[in-house]
Amino acid sequence: MAEYSMLTSTTTRTSLADSSIFDSKVTEISKENLLIGSTSYVEEEMPQIETRVILVQEAGKQEELIKALKDIKVCFVKMESVEEFEGLDSPEFENVFVVMDFQDSVFNDLYKADCRVIGPPVVLNCSQKGEPLPFSCRPLYCTSMMNLVLCFTGFRKKEELVRLVTLVHHMGGVIRKDFNSKVTHLVANSTQGEKFRVAVSLGTPIMKPEWIYKAWARRNEQDFCAAVDDFRNEFKVPPFQDCVLSFLGFSDEEKTNMEEMTEMQGGKYLPLGDERCTHLVVEENIVKDLPFEPSKKLYVVKQEWFWGSIQMDARAGETMYLYEKANTPELKKSVSMLSLNTPNSNRKRRRLKETLAQLSRETDLSPFPPRKRASAEHSLSIGSLLDISNTPESSINYGETPKSCTKSSKNSTPVPSKQSARWQVAKELYQTESNYVNILATIIQLFQVPLEEEGQRGGPILAPEEIKTIFGSIPDIFDVHTKIKDDLEDLIVNWDESKSIGDIFLKYSKDLVKTYPPFVNFFEMSKETIIKCEKQKPRFHAFLKINQAKPECGRQSLVELLIRPVQRLPSVALLLNDLKKHTADENPDKSTLEKAIGSLKEVMTHINEDKRKTEAQKQIFDVVYEVDGCPANLLSSHRSLVQRVETISLGEHPCDRGEQVTLFLFNDCLEIARKRHKVIGTFRSPHGQTRPPASLKHIHLMPLSQIKKVLDIRETEDCHNAFALLVRPPTEQANVLLSFQMTSDELPKENWLKMLCRHVANTICKADAENLIYTADPETFEVNTKDMDSTLSRASRAIKKTSKKVTRAFSFSKTPKRALRRALMTSHSSGEGRSPSSSDKHGMSRLSSTSSLAGIPSPSLVSLPSFFERRSHTLSRSTTHLI
Repeated sequence: MAEYSMLTSTTTRTSLADSSIFDSKVTEISKENLLIGSTSYVEEEMPQIETRVILVQEAGKQEELIKALKDIKVCFVKMESVEEFEGLDSPEFENVFVVMDFQDSVFNDLYKADCRVIGPPVVLNCSQKGEPLPFSCRPLYCTSMMNLVLCFTGFRKKEELVRLVTLVHHMGGVIRKDFNSKVTHLVANSTQGEKFRVAVSLGTPIMKPEWIYKAWARRNEQDFCAAVDDFRNEFKVPPFQDCVLSFLGFSDEEKTNMEEMTEMQGGKYLPLGDERCTHLVVEENIVKDLPFEPSKKLYVVKQEWFWGSIQMDARAGETMYLYEKANTPELKKSVSMLSLNTPNSNRKRRRLKETLAQLSRETDLSPFPPRKRASAEHSLSIGSLLDISNTPESSINYGETPKSCTKSSKNSTPVPSKQSARWQVAKELYQTESNYVNILATIIQLFQVPLEEEGQRGGPILAPEEIKTIFGSIPDIFDVHTKIKDDLEDLIVNWDESKSIGDIFLKYSKDLVKTYPPFVNFFEMSKETIIKCEKQKPRFHAFLKINQAKPECGRQSLVELLIRPVQRLPSVALLLNDLKKHTADENPDKSTLEKAIGSLKEVMTHINEDKRKTEAQKQIFDVVYEVDGCPANLLSSHRSLVQRVETISLGEHPCDRGEQVTLFLFNDCLEIARKRHKVIGTFRSPHGQTRPPASLKHIHLMPLSQIKKVLDIRETEDCHNAFALLVRPPTEQANVLLSFQMTSDELPKENWLKMLCRHVANTICKADAENLIYTADPETFEVNTKDMDSTLSRASRAIKKTSKKVTRAFSFSKTPKRALRRALMTSHSSGEGRSPSSSDKHGMSRLSSTSSLAGIPSPSLVSLPSFFERRSHTLSRSTTHLI
């Protein structure tokens, strides 16, 4: 007998979203019942059908399902067998069956009876979102493919296609027989056919059949959607599926790279000439003729087809990239004109002269050997030609007048037949500026704009932050130099010797200061980003290959094009200097040119200073990442790293004798860090970049104002490359001596100490930095470097560290540090016959060693004032100034 449970709900008579609603009968209203000021309606309501959920067999035992139905306020009953359905059938209810398994016999019986069947995920999903049960004329197990429209191609087995279509319907998807713009995904079993080509052209994702099977395997997962990128991208048809490639005309390195990319993109490769090959990829700029006659089934394509397929993450159509033998009708025409069949013809001589001049201009002006597009003469002007030499403007032919200068203008004056040297340099400046502007335009139009476009096939090639890092302020630089070029062009067209060129650069000097430093300072980062993305992202690598092969780039890489802004300002300064040399003294532009040159030098100085500050800030961040526990206040806009020195501690402070200590000298402080004994994990930045673990441990960040003296320890047999710092911490009443041995020979000790003293003097506002250095004998301060690198010494230090760890581990009653300090001071003062107030307080002391507990002062922490007084005969005359 079926267990019946009804939830009374007066607010919701039906929870079926698209259930059939019967139209209400229109009630006839007599005019007699129509009263002034009030209207009465008599309605006859048709009985509404209420939705009832029937939990079949195992579904009725699921407490989660019962709770979900109660949440959405739907009445339900439980049913153990199909036979019970006859007793539950009622015209008052629209029955919806919940079945746990769409593969068993109960489901088949309900499906044949044309019943509405849903799966448990549908109920749980509606409860989670607070939505009514969806209407579906087909069985619906889950909604992981809801709102997806699929089309199939390349399937020869009907049974497989029926199985896939059924699963798609069970997951809420829609199937279309014909491909159109509403199709969201094409499921392909073959890369041939019209549907495949149309899907590629429209940018529709092309999926493998495994995508549907894997989505069905995850049908019980809540909030799972088969269309999410992370899941979908695993099952996209790779560009070279079913393709067997061979390559012709490439270097060994390029060929190896392309073969690796072929396998990575789902294809195979075979040697040249193998009959199993489906595609032959040709380097069209090198290969002039094929070494064999290709078969009709073999596609002979340009390399752009290869890289284009990778870029858009789908196999491109071959017809657009078919390889053809190079035809040069322009060259044949020129050769025919050069024939000497009719040498006496004046008309042909004139034509010959014009042809030679044209060929000369093309040879001199075109920086891209040897191929040129037929439309280049109409699409490019002199100013649009890129210069690919090491010096940006060295390969342009300056013997020709710019085309813009030949345009008729009301204000223009004819160019004199005998041009002055000043005119020649001015024209060179204009031509190089025009070339530079076109280089910037190429960078923006060919690289930046396509990368920033929305709706790219296969998704964005680069992330927005990567694009910003690569191109930086290139658009701003382009805007400034476009204005400069326009002003120079106007000046050249309306040339007069008295016109000022210097004023143009003075006019835009402030704009140059704003736009250049951000790009020049981060050019290395831009370069590194390009290299990293090219290695990690095949689509970006293909994008660069396609665009760098175009004539507009002159076969230059993006990095080579981006270095032009770095080179431009020095080149302009040289041209302005040359222009000044050919400007008469009485010409007012001479003084203006000097000012313009000075302003450009200021811009370059500002760039260099900005770059130095940027690099210094980057070095500080490197220190923070390298030193574990480094104080956050080390990061400061006015602080810069001066020098790093590797040393060994010679005393008990700042750490144990023999410890490796790294000193980071900043312009106003000294960071002291020791080598870590154990390295823990790695650091991952918010952008996903993994950094190496911190190799150093922070000890102390000391302001340089605390350094009172720098001691240069003389070289002896037992003491090499040693120095010491006399420090007065603000919390201590006595001085502390820190002694070190330099371990690297790259920086001489004398240079290091002078550098340190100079920055200490700058910090305390003293001019006599040399007076801070004091030379002393090692015996005076009991400093030695003997046996620092011996095996016995290293073993002794290791035993000492282990002993301390064991002592700390088994110490059940730890004495507070303040109590230890008082005990030490009391015992020390009683032994010397002095009061505690006059006893030495030893800063930076660990106070845990046996010598400290016994009250025996360490050699490196003696009472320096009295110590210097007892040994005044051995010190120089500057001893009295130490304190």
